[in-house]
Amino acid sequence: MRDPDPASMAGEASLALPAELDAPAPMRPEERDLGFGSVVASQSGQRLLNPDGSFNVSRRGLGLWSSLSVYHALLRMSWPRFLATLAASYLAANAVFALAYLACGPTALAGGRVGTGDDFLRAFFFSVQTLATIGYGQIVPMGIPANLLVVAEALAGVLGFALATGLLFARVSRPTARIIFSRQAVIAPYRGGRAFMLRIANARRSEIIELEAKVVVSLFERVDGERARRFHQLALERQHVAFFPLAWTIVHPIGPGSPLHQRSEAELREAEAEFLVLLTGIEETFSQTVHARSSYRAEEVVWGARFTDVFNRQAAEGDLAIDVNRLHGLEPVALPQA
Repeated sequence: MRDPDPASMAGEASLALPAELDAPAPMRPEERDLGFGSVVASQSGQRLLNPDGSFNVSRRGLGLWSSLSVYHALLRMSWPRFLATLAASYLAANAVFALAYLACGPTALAGGRVGTGDDFLRAFFFSVQTLATIGYGQIVPMGIPANLLVVAEALAGVLGFALATGLLFARVSRPTARIIFSRQAVIAPYRGGRAFMLRIANARRSEIIELEAKVVVSLFERVDGERARRFHQLALERQHVAFFPLAWTIVHPIGPGSPLHQRSEAELREAEAEFLVLLTGIEETFSQTVHARSSYRAEEVVWGARFTDVFNRQAAEGDLAIDVNRLHGLEPVALPQA
Protein backbone atom coordinates (compact mmCIF):
# COMPACT_ATOMS: atom_id res chain seq x y z
CA MET A 1 0.00 0.00 0.00
CA ARG A 2 1.09 3.59 -0.54
CA ASP A 3 2.65 5.73 2.10
CA PRO A 4 0.19 8.57 2.82
CA ASP A 5 2.47 11.47 1.97
CA PRO A 6 0.52 14.65 2.86
CA ALA A 7 1.55 16.18 -0.47
CA SER A 8 -0.26 13.46 -2.40
CA MET A 9 -2.96 12.54 0.09
CA ALA A 10 -5.71 14.01 -2.07
CA GLY A 11 -5.09 11.29 -4.63
CA GLU A 12 -5.53 8.59 -2.00
CA ALA A 13 -8.98 9.56 -0.83
CA SER A 14 -10.40 6.39 -2.34
CA LEU A 15 -8.10 4.26 -0.16
CA ALA A 16 -9.33 5.66 3.16
CA LEU A 17 -12.36 4.23 4.89
CA PRO A 18 -15.29 6.59 5.42
CA ALA A 19 -14.94 8.50 8.67
CA GLU A 20 -18.24 7.24 10.04
CA LEU A 21 -17.11 3.63 9.53
CA ASP A 22 -13.54 4.06 10.74
CA ALA A 23 -14.16 6.04 13.91
CA PRO A 24 -13.76 3.90 17.04
CA ALA A 25 -16.70 3.34 19.30
CA PRO A 26 -16.78 5.59 22.39
CA MET A 27 -14.95 4.04 25.33
CA ARG A 28 -17.02 3.27 28.38
CA PRO A 29 -15.69 4.63 31.72
CA GLU A 30 -14.58 1.17 32.87
CA GLU A 31 -12.58 0.74 29.65
CA ARG A 32 -10.67 4.01 29.84
CA ASP A 33 -7.78 2.69 31.92
CA LEU A 34 -7.03 -0.08 29.33
CA GLY A 35 -6.45 -2.61 32.08
CA PHE A 36 -3.84 -0.59 34.00
CA GLY A 37 -6.32 0.36 36.70
CA SER A 38 -7.36 3.93 37.38
CA VAL A 39 -5.22 4.29 40.52
CA VAL A 40 -2.07 2.88 38.93
CA ALA A 41 -2.56 4.85 35.73
CA SER A 42 -3.02 8.10 37.64
CA GLN A 43 -0.09 7.67 40.00
CA SER A 44 2.50 6.18 37.67
CA GLY A 45 5.20 8.67 36.70
CA GLN A 46 6.84 6.35 34.16
CA ARG A 47 5.76 5.56 30.65
CA LEU A 48 3.15 2.84 30.64
CA LEU A 49 4.49 0.99 27.59
CA ASN A 50 8.11 0.78 26.48
CA PRO A 51 9.07 1.11 22.78
CA ASP A 52 9.89 -2.62 22.69
CA GLY A 53 6.34 -3.48 23.79
CA SER A 54 7.09 -4.38 27.42
CA PHE A 55 5.12 -2.87 30.28
CA ASN A 56 6.58 -0.92 33.18
CA VAL A 57 4.88 -2.98 35.88
CA SER A 58 6.15 -5.19 38.67
CA ARG A 59 4.34 -7.80 40.73
CA ARG A 60 5.17 -8.07 44.40
CA GLY A 61 3.87 -10.15 47.27
CA LEU A 62 4.11 -13.46 45.41
CA GLY A 63 6.32 -16.29 46.56
CA LEU A 64 9.25 -17.40 44.43
CA TRP A 65 7.50 -20.52 43.13
CA SER A 66 4.21 -18.67 42.58
CA SER A 67 5.78 -16.07 40.30
CA LEU A 68 8.35 -18.35 38.64
CA SER A 69 7.50 -19.49 35.11
CA VAL A 70 10.65 -21.05 33.69
CA TYR A 71 8.98 -22.31 30.52
CA HIS A 72 7.52 -18.93 29.52
CA ALA A 73 10.73 -17.15 30.48
CA LEU A 74 12.77 -19.44 28.24
CA LEU A 75 10.34 -18.86 25.38
CA ARG A 76 10.37 -15.07 25.68
CA MET A 77 14.05 -14.34 26.29
CA SER A 78 16.39 -13.38 23.47
CA TRP A 79 18.27 -16.04 21.49
CA PRO A 80 21.74 -15.16 22.88
CA ARG A 81 20.42 -15.30 26.43
CA PHE A 82 18.53 -18.53 25.73
CA LEU A 83 21.61 -20.27 24.29
CA ALA A 84 23.76 -18.96 27.14
CA THR A 85 21.21 -20.32 29.65
CA LEU A 86 21.27 -23.76 28.00
CA ALA A 87 25.08 -23.83 27.98
CA ALA A 88 25.31 -22.72 31.61
CA SER A 89 22.72 -25.31 32.66
CA TYR A 90 24.58 -28.05 30.81
CA LEU A 91 27.92 -27.19 32.43
CA ALA A 92 26.33 -26.82 35.86
CA ALA A 93 24.62 -30.22 35.60
CA ASN A 94 27.88 -31.92 34.69
CA ALA A 95 29.70 -30.18 37.52
CA VAL A 96 27.06 -31.38 40.02
CA PHE A 97 27.33 -34.97 38.80
CA ALA A 98 31.14 -34.73 38.87
CA LEU A 99 31.00 -33.76 42.53
CA ALA A 100 28.58 -36.64 43.16
CA TYR A 101 31.03 -39.10 41.59
CA LEU A 102 33.82 -37.74 43.78
CA ALA A 103 31.57 -38.21 46.81
CA CYS A 104 31.31 -41.92 45.97
CA GLY A 105 34.98 -42.34 46.87
CA PRO A 106 38.40 -42.32 45.17
CA THR A 107 37.79 -45.73 43.55
CA ALA A 108 34.38 -44.89 42.08
CA LEU A 109 35.87 -44.20 38.65
CA ALA A 110 38.64 -46.26 37.08
CA GLY A 111 40.89 -45.36 34.13
CA GLY A 112 41.30 -42.18 32.17
CA ARG A 113 43.98 -40.56 34.34
CA VAL A 114 46.33 -38.12 32.66
CA GLY A 115 48.16 -36.96 35.77
CA THR A 116 47.85 -36.34 39.47
CA GLY A 117 45.24 -33.99 40.92
CA ASP A 118 42.84 -34.38 38.01
CA ASP A 119 40.07 -36.20 39.89
CA PHE A 120 37.46 -33.49 39.34
CA LEU A 121 38.28 -33.08 35.64
CA ARG A 122 38.14 -36.84 35.14
CA ALA A 123 34.76 -37.01 36.89
CA PHE A 124 33.51 -33.99 34.91
CA PHE A 125 34.47 -35.43 31.53
CA PHE A 126 32.99 -38.81 32.48
CA SER A 127 29.76 -36.98 33.36
CA VAL A 128 29.79 -35.27 29.96
CA GLN A 129 30.22 -38.61 28.21
CA THR A 130 27.44 -40.20 30.26
CA LEU A 131 24.98 -37.29 29.98
CA ALA A 132 25.44 -37.11 26.20
CA THR A 133 25.50 -40.94 25.85
CA ILE A 134 28.95 -40.81 24.19
CA GLY A 135 30.71 -43.43 26.31
CA TYR A 136 34.32 -43.70 25.05
CA GLY A 137 34.99 -46.49 27.54
CA GLN A 138 38.26 -45.06 28.89
CA ILE A 139 36.62 -44.22 32.23
CA VAL A 140 34.29 -46.74 33.86
CA PRO A 141 32.23 -46.62 37.07
CA MET A 142 33.19 -49.02 39.85
CA GLY A 143 30.85 -50.15 42.61
CA ILE A 144 27.13 -49.91 43.19
CA PRO A 145 26.96 -46.18 44.21
CA ALA A 146 28.78 -45.02 41.08
CA ASN A 147 26.71 -47.23 38.79
CA LEU A 148 23.45 -46.07 40.39
CA LEU A 149 24.61 -42.52 39.79
CA VAL A 150 25.22 -43.39 36.13
CA VAL A 151 21.63 -44.64 35.89
CA ALA A 152 20.33 -41.39 37.39
CA GLU A 153 22.48 -39.26 35.09
CA ALA A 154 21.48 -41.22 31.99
CA LEU A 155 17.81 -40.64 32.84
CA ALA A 156 18.47 -36.96 33.52
CA GLY A 157 20.27 -36.69 30.19
CA VAL A 158 17.38 -38.20 28.23
CA LEU A 159 14.84 -35.93 29.91
CA GLY A 160 17.07 -32.85 29.69
CA PHE A 161 17.78 -33.19 25.98
CA ALA A 162 14.10 -33.87 25.29
CA LEU A 163 13.15 -30.67 27.12
CA ALA A 164 15.85 -28.66 25.35
CA THR A 165 14.69 -29.98 21.96
CA GLY A 166 11.09 -29.13 22.80
CA LEU A 167 12.05 -25.61 23.82
CA LEU A 168 14.03 -25.09 20.63
CA PHE A 169 11.10 -26.28 18.52
CA ALA A 170 8.62 -24.12 20.46
CA ARG A 171 10.79 -21.03 20.00
CA VAL A 172 11.21 -21.63 16.29
CA SER A 173 7.57 -22.54 15.61
CA ARG A 174 5.96 -19.87 17.80
CA PRO A 175 4.35 -17.28 15.49
CA THR A 176 5.45 -13.74 16.26
CA ALA A 177 5.28 -10.40 14.49
CA ARG A 178 8.44 -8.46 13.83
CA ILE A 179 7.17 -4.98 13.16
CA ILE A 180 9.56 -2.04 12.89
CA PHE A 181 8.10 1.15 14.37
CA SER A 182 9.46 4.53 13.38
CA ARG A 183 11.67 5.91 16.14
CA GLN A 184 9.56 9.06 16.28
CA ALA A 185 6.02 10.04 15.50
CA VAL A 186 5.18 13.34 13.82
CA ILE A 187 2.60 16.09 13.77
CA ALA A 188 2.41 16.87 10.05
CA PRO A 189 0.15 18.74 7.61
CA TYR A 190 -2.80 16.69 6.44
CA ARG A 191 -5.57 17.77 4.07
CA GLY A 192 -5.43 21.40 5.06
CA GLY A 193 -5.10 20.58 8.76
CA ARG A 194 -2.84 18.56 11.02
CA ALA A 195 -2.46 14.88 11.81
CA PHE A 196 -0.59 12.65 14.19
CA MET A 197 1.39 10.05 12.20
CA LEU A 198 3.66 7.09 12.82
CA ARG A 199 5.10 4.61 10.35
CA ILE A 200 5.59 0.84 10.52
CA ALA A 201 7.12 -1.82 8.30
CA ASN A 202 7.17 -5.61 8.29
CA ALA A 203 10.71 -6.89 8.94
CA ARG A 204 9.91 -10.46 7.88
CA ARG A 205 9.36 -11.98 4.46
CA SER A 206 6.23 -13.74 5.69
CA GLU A 207 3.12 -11.65 5.24
CA ILE A 208 0.63 -10.39 7.80
CA ILE A 209 -2.96 -10.13 6.65
CA GLU A 210 -5.94 -8.32 8.15
CA LEU A 211 -3.66 -6.03 10.13
CA GLU A 212 -5.55 -3.75 12.51
CA ALA A 213 -4.16 -0.74 14.35
CA LYS A 214 -5.40 0.87 17.54
CA VAL A 215 -3.89 4.07 18.93
CA VAL A 216 -4.79 5.38 22.38
CA VAL A 217 -3.39 8.56 23.91
CA SER A 218 -3.07 8.94 27.67
CA LEU A 219 -3.16 12.46 29.09
CA PHE A 220 -3.08 13.90 32.58
CA GLU A 221 -6.13 16.13 32.90
CA ARG A 222 -7.88 18.01 35.66
CA VAL A 223 -10.92 16.08 36.87
CA ASP A 224 -12.88 17.58 39.76
CA GLY A 225 -9.85 19.69 40.62
CA GLU A 226 -7.49 16.70 40.75
CA ARG A 227 -4.86 15.67 38.22
CA ALA A 228 -5.79 12.29 36.78
CA ARG A 229 -4.74 10.25 33.77
CA ARG A 230 -7.35 9.80 31.08
CA PHE A 231 -7.26 7.58 28.00
CA HIS A 232 -8.69 8.54 24.60
CA GLN A 233 -8.86 6.24 21.59
CA LEU A 234 -7.85 8.09 18.44
CA ALA A 235 -9.94 7.84 15.29
CA LEU A 236 -7.65 6.75 12.46
CA GLU A 237 -7.78 7.65 8.79
CA ARG A 238 -7.50 3.91 8.16
CA GLN A 239 -7.82 1.44 11.01
CA HIS A 240 -6.94 -1.77 9.18
CA VAL A 241 -5.43 -3.04 5.96
CA ALA A 242 -6.10 -6.35 4.25
CA PHE A 243 -2.42 -6.88 3.33
CA PHE A 244 0.81 -5.55 4.83
CA PRO A 245 3.63 -6.30 2.39
CA LEU A 246 5.44 -2.94 2.56
CA ALA A 247 5.04 0.05 4.90
CA TRP A 248 2.04 1.70 6.48
CA THR A 249 1.76 5.24 7.80
CA ILE A 250 -0.89 5.29 10.52
CA VAL A 251 -2.67 8.64 10.50
CA HIS A 252 -4.92 10.29 13.07
CA PRO A 253 -6.47 13.49 11.63
CA ILE A 254 -6.57 16.20 14.30
CA GLY A 255 -10.04 17.65 13.99
CA PRO A 256 -12.60 19.19 16.36
CA GLY A 257 -13.43 15.78 17.84
CA SER A 258 -9.81 14.83 18.50
CA PRO A 259 -8.36 14.98 22.04
CA LEU A 260 -5.32 16.65 20.41
CA HIS A 261 -7.37 19.46 18.90
CA GLN A 262 -5.96 22.91 19.67
CA ARG A 263 -3.28 21.43 21.91
CA SER A 264 0.25 22.71 21.54
CA GLU A 265 3.50 20.80 21.88
CA ALA A 266 4.07 22.37 25.32
CA GLU A 267 0.58 21.34 26.45
CA LEU A 268 1.14 17.73 25.42
CA ARG A 269 4.44 17.64 27.30
CA GLU A 270 2.81 19.15 30.37
CA ALA A 271 0.03 16.54 30.16
CA GLU A 272 2.72 13.80 29.90
CA ALA A 273 1.05 12.50 26.78
CA GLU A 274 1.84 8.94 25.75
CA PHE A 275 0.57 7.39 22.53
CA LEU A 276 -0.02 3.64 22.94
CA VAL A 277 -0.02 1.65 19.69
CA LEU A 278 -1.40 -1.89 19.40
CA LEU A 279 -1.24 -3.91 16.18
CA THR A 280 -3.12 -7.18 15.63
CA GLY A 281 -2.95 -9.33 12.52
CA ILE A 282 -2.85 -12.87 11.17
CA GLU A 283 0.51 -14.41 10.29
CA GLU A 284 -0.17 -16.26 7.06
CA THR A 285 2.43 -19.01 7.53
CA PHE A 286 0.80 -20.33 10.72
CA SER A 287 -2.65 -18.74 10.23
CA GLN A 288 -2.50 -17.51 13.82
CA THR A 289 -3.04 -14.11 15.37
CA VAL A 290 0.09 -12.12 16.22
CA HIS A 291 0.51 -8.86 18.11
CA ALA A 292 2.94 -5.97 18.25
CA ARG A 293 2.88 -2.87 20.40
CA SER A 294 4.89 0.24 21.13
CA SER A 295 4.44 3.76 22.45
CA TYR A 296 5.58 7.33 21.94
CA ARG A 297 6.00 9.91 24.69
CA ALA A 298 5.27 13.57 23.96
CA GLU A 299 9.00 14.29 23.61
CA GLU A 300 9.21 11.56 20.95
CA VAL A 301 6.70 13.34 18.72
CA VAL A 302 8.28 15.77 16.25
CA TRP A 303 6.16 18.77 15.34
CA GLY A 304 6.42 20.32 11.90
CA ALA A 305 7.92 17.28 10.18
CA ARG A 306 6.86 14.54 7.81
CA PHE A 307 8.27 11.16 6.86
CA THR A 308 10.60 10.99 3.92
CA ASP A 309 9.79 8.88 0.89
CA VAL A 310 10.36 5.22 1.75
CA PHE A 311 9.87 3.74 -1.70
CA ASN A 312 12.86 2.61 -3.73
CA ARG A 313 12.64 4.47 -7.03
CA GLN A 314 15.65 2.64 -8.49
CA ALA A 315 14.08 -0.81 -8.32
CA ALA A 316 13.73 -2.77 -11.52
CA GLU A 317 10.78 -1.80 -13.65
CA GLY A 318 7.65 -3.48 -12.38
CA ASP A 319 9.09 -4.17 -8.91
CA LEU A 320 7.60 -2.56 -5.82
CA ALA A 321 10.19 -2.08 -3.08
CA ILE A 322 10.86 0.03 -0.01
CA ASP A 323 14.08 1.03 1.68
CA VAL A 324 13.63 0.12 5.34
CA ASN A 325 16.61 2.32 6.22
CA ARG A 326 14.45 5.32 5.32
CA LEU A 327 11.61 4.29 7.62
CA HIS A 328 12.77 6.70 10.34
CA GLY A 329 13.69 9.56 8.01
CA LEU A 330 12.07 12.96 8.63
CA GLU A 331 12.05 16.27 6.80
CA PRO A 332 10.84 19.63 8.14
CA VAL A 333 7.57 21.07 6.90
CA ALA A 334 5.47 24.09 7.84
CA LEU A 335 2.37 23.39 9.91
CA PRO A 336 -0.90 25.17 9.17
CA GLN A 337 -2.46 27.18 11.93
CA ALA A 338 -4.52 25.09 14.35
